[in-house]
Amino acid sequence: MPAAQHLGGRMDAELSAALIMFDIGDGTDLEDGRERLHAIHRTSSLTVPHAVEVRDIAPGPDGPPVRVRFYRPRGAADVPVMLWLHGGAFAFGFAEIDDELCVRLAEDSGFAIASPDYRLSPEHPFPAAFDDGYGTLEWVLRNAGPLGLDTGCVAVGGSSAGGALAAGVCLRARDEGGPEIHQQLLICPVTDDRMATRSMQLYTHSPCFTRQGAELMWDRYLGPSRDEPPRYAAPAREEDLSGLPPAFVLTAEEDPLRDEGIDYALRLIAAGTSTELHHVPGTFHSFDSIVPTAGVSQRAYADYLAALQRCRTR
Repeated sequence: MPAAQHLGGRMDAELSAALIMFDIGDGTDLEDGRERLHAIHRTSSLTVPHAVEVRDIAPGPDGPPVRVRFYRPRGAADVPVMLWLHGGAFAFGFAEIDDELCVRLAEDSGFAIASPDYRLSPEHPFPAAFDDGYGTLEWVLRNAGPLGLDTGCVAVGGSSAGGALAAGVCLRARDEGGPEIHQQLLICPVTDDRMATRSMQLYTHSPCFTRQGAELMWDRYLGPSRDEPPRYAAPAREEDLSGLPPAFVLTAEEDPLRDEGIDYALRLIAAGTSTELHHVPGTFHSFDSIVPTAGVSQRAYADYLAALQRCRTR
């Protein structure tokens, strides 16, 4: 069935037209899926504006064991910073995959963006990617002076699997009295390994991500811990969501992750966490990064930008 028909004709027209250009397979073949993503990235035509500096940094012995892709406003001093964690079902993707988003945010928001090329499953199951994310945040803030950062405005964000990592980083920072985080951005976030929501049951043939893909994702990420996930691996299992940074949560209509993202946002609200929930009809999982030029994606981007700007005023 053509992807546009899954929503009974309600899918955004620009998104529907672009779907035929994006195909990374069904996720069962790891190497094929990874190569498809690299091929898509190689055909991108992003031009980095002079106002933004992009460089890769090897943190060294006092940081995570992965490179960090660093985007910052060129020549600016004491800029706020966001840890950004890319998506890819914990098994696919690389830091450059979100170049367009991170470059735009660095230019438009004035934030520096630190995006670790975190280790992937199943070769590196939990907690490897999570440790890389948390370790990057700690390293960035320890080196705020040389990096020209303002530690009084710190955000943590991520898309899809990166949303799970971002939410987990915020939980651990709260529990351990770690870095002070002033905003979290969770975009189409993965949160719950139990996969018991209505949307998870419904979307078995949805564009770009399906229930079957979610099953593979959790099997690869949790490995031997699949039946009893460790703390922070699946943020929705956390009983206490109080005391967390203000949150911006975005969900897409035809996404198996939709309801767990909405549920997580509502629980944040109930726990007293300042939370802004955006549910976007006529869309599919990660629509904003797959078709960034669509009008609906541009509106979502404007909302991300506004959330970061509010972080600067807190």
